[in-house]
Amino acid sequence: MTKDIFEDEKIKLTPEKGFDLIGIDYFAEPGNQLYLIEHFKMYQDALNAKKDRKNPDEYFVLYKGTGNEFFCR
Repeated sequence: MTKDIFEDEKIKLTPEKGFDLIGIDYFAEPGNQLYLIEHFKMYQDALNAKKDRKNPDEYFVLYKGTGNEFFCR
């Protein structure tokens, strides 16, 4: 999967405030492969939830930076 395939989905799922834990459904149609798992107020909570998953590499955290830039970790 290339990074570009998910870019529009990432932008749509990025919260205005807080941090969203996002999952990837590789079997879904392109454009619908990302889905919200849970929203967190604190980054550390989102990161811990990601680490607790069976396959942490299949999840990531989306959030906006102070300059409204999009971040994915």
